[in-house]
Amino acid sequence: MSTIDIENSLGITFCERLPLAFTHGQGSQVWDEAGKQYLDFTSGWGVTCLGHCHPVVVAAIAKQAARLMQSPNAGFTYSPERAALLQQLQKVLPANISNAYFCNSGAEANDAALKLARKITGKHKVISTQGSFHGRSFNTLSVSRGPDNSGRYLPQLPDICFVPHGDTAALAEVIDQQTAAVIVEPVQGEGGVRIPPANWLAQVQELCHRHDALLIVDEIQTGFCRTGKFFALEHSPALIQPDFITMAKGIAAGFPFAAFAVSPQVNALVQKDDHGGTYCGNPLGCALSNTVLSYLLDHNIASRVQLSGGFLLQALQDLQEKFPLLIRQVRGLGLLCAIELHEIALARRLTLRCAEAGLLVVPTRNGIIRLLPDLLVKREDMETAISILQQALQDSAG
Repeated sequence: MSTIDIENSLGITFCERLPLAFTHGQGSQVWDEAGKQYLDFTSGWGVTCLGHCHPVVVAAIAKQAARLMQSPNAGFTYSPERAALLQQLQKVLPANISNAYFCNSGAEANDAALKLARKITGKHKVISTQGSFHGRSFNTLSVSRGPDNSGRYLPQLPDICFVPHGDTAALAEVIDQQTAAVIVEPVQGEGGVRIPPANWLAQVQELCHRHDALLIVDEIQTGFCRTGKFFALEHSPALIQPDFITMAKGIAAGFPFAAFAVSPQVNALVQKDDHGGTYCGNPLGCALSNTVLSYLLDHNIASRVQLSGGFLLQALQDLQEKFPLLIRQVRGLGLLCAIELHEIALARRLTLRCAEAGLLVVPTRNGIIRLLPDLLVKREDMETAISILQQALQDSAG
């Protein structure tokens, strides 16, 4: 049986898959079992920030794996790798953020932030935004997309509100003294690269302060230089000082790793047994994340992403001018870009056409295709991707 047959027979499938099985990669390129080469403009949903099998990533994994992969009594003992990463993070975190905790996934980081926010404040109400995505755990599903989404799995939860992303007036109408937290993405990822007004995050922060609610900024997809700043909240013209910031994806260049970090005020209210985990900052993940952070900083990758992202967005805007009947809008910030199509079903067809031509993109609900190339993507690879997209659109138009 083939790889695909085995997975279809023995695995559990929750999505419509592409009929592809990949065996290896290098940089922006991956190869399937048949030996066909593809340009990867998904970065594994934004995690392989340095591309596939970057030498510094491979070396860091090999070096730490030969030393220690998991500490005895993990959270009950100390780790030099965890301590080093904590110090490294201080170079990039918002100035008011003082303490961090490492975990396995973005959903876990957001879940912990929501749980702690409710415990610390003694309040239950949480406000999120329509079209958001914060994870697939019980807690994070309740604040993702909207009540129609969470209602598929959960009883209707009280004290969960959704407002349009970027709409300050709508938030002002529902936030009150019973609100424990507001959780937001600076730029919506799964929602289709929705970029709010520049001053929106500052206005959210002000409303949180006014009503004694905690601000949780979800930088899981937008962090680690993806938008051309180390964190997307840095695009705000005002100083943003969240109570929680959650991180994952690019934090470890493809290794399952995540973190949440908090302000001194929140940290002072954290008590023993409030949280924990088997892999809470395992040495392998910490060593790798430390290496990734060093590379991003030493090579000024944020500036590189600004240039690459500007080129990619302009090229997508040119495609929109050529195919106005197919493309409704293009959006982008750094190397987080989206093409919104007039016809929802076209997103799937374009994804398949691109894959056939050797380009992997991310189809998103509501007729949107996202492009998330690695942060080191070369100009010629972006030009090739645009050429493939143009041909796929041309074929669709014909």
